[in-house]
Amino acid sequence: MSHLRRLRPEALAAPESGIVAVMNYARGRPGLIPLWAGEGDLPTPAFIADAAAASLKAGETFYTWQRGIPELRQALATYASTLYGKPLDADRFFVVGSGMQAIQIVIDALAGAGDEVVYIGPAWPNISAAVGVAGATPVEVALDWTETGWQLDLGRLRAAIGPKTKALFVNTPSNPTGWTADESTLAAILGIARETGTFIIADEIYSRFYYAGERAPSFHDVMEADEPIFFVNSFSKNWAMTGWRVGWIEAPAAFGDVIENLVQYSTSGVAAFMQRGAIAALEHGESFIAEQVERAHRARDIFTAALLGTNRVSMVPPAGAFYAFFAIDGIDDTRAAAFRIADEANVGLAPGTAFGPSGGRFMRACFHRRLDEVEASANRLAEWIGRSV
Repeated sequence: MSHLRRLRPEALAAPESGIVAVMNYARGRPGLIPLWAGEGDLPTPAFIADAAAASLKAGETFYTWQRGIPELRQALATYASTLYGKPLDADRFFVVGSGMQAIQIVIDALAGAGDEVVYIGPAWPNISAAVGVAGATPVEVALDWTETGWQLDLGRLRAAIGPKTKALFVNTPSNPTGWTADESTLAAILGIARETGTFIIADEIYSRFYYAGERAPSFHDVMEADEPIFFVNSFSKNWAMTGWRVGWIEAPAAFGDVIENLVQYSTSGVAAFMQRGAIAALEHGESFIAEQVERAHRARDIFTAALLGTNRVSMVPPAGAFYAFFAIDGIDDTRAAAFRIADEANVGLAPGTAFGPSGGRFMRACFHRRLDEVEASANRLAEWIGRSV
């Protein structure tokens, strides 16, 4: 179609999701165990849904605060202050329509044509795609795979930051690798950002899915007050609210007017009744989070033990998030392998090619599901590996 060529080159160049491609191919097959998407299998708890329903019934269906209703912003501040052990004011928090929109708004505020955004890969593909759609250039700094897990070369990270770099995107715990930066690594990254005058975009969405404590190390542990760090987060993972599309940005209050304007010119705010559900999640959801993390921890151990038992898989049990990112000996084309595995093992995986140049020989499985399904899928994969590779 001739008119198609008249669209912005950045929009035309937006990549197809390699995850969605496999999902579209095999979605709905009888008996298939879907480990491809980044979500658990539990529906939103009733105490959250009931709060939203009560708000709807009460007629909260009008335009609302662009930055989020005051009650939710305060609930976010209270939640974060407790989690990080430091006082954080409500004026640092901005409610947006999903973690993805949080990322997009921050990138739009920081980078455009001629700019670069450095990110640590392998990474969720939406990060580099959002940078490209904004007109900027994504620059990957790849983690190194070792027998003890994924490692970040800080020297290579520093070398990647140049005069065009506006921001450094750091996702820890990481999707897809599970790499989790310790406090000293976060302090070193922050030192690089200070030295170079680079903004940090901190994606800590999986911070509660950490298997060695209540939460993963955070930039909150090493930063000074009002440093130029934009935290992007979501209600999706912790509270089983992926379909709700509610997230938040935490940033110095001085950026508030800009963030509010970008919300205004995109979605004009998140529905008030959804925000009431989010308040309930923050105020009453700690036991639900604990149950989810415990189940994910057990699922991790079941899944990784079965695959490592084949002696044909390279993988280290992840320290955080809820993904196994593994390489199978003899498999180089993981996109083709994902289609084969769907056909021959009836398990849905995401190919590593979906996560950037450094992820190509790996595959991602989301193990945040019922334990019997996790065990069944791991056994199917182990059998497939044994007969196919």
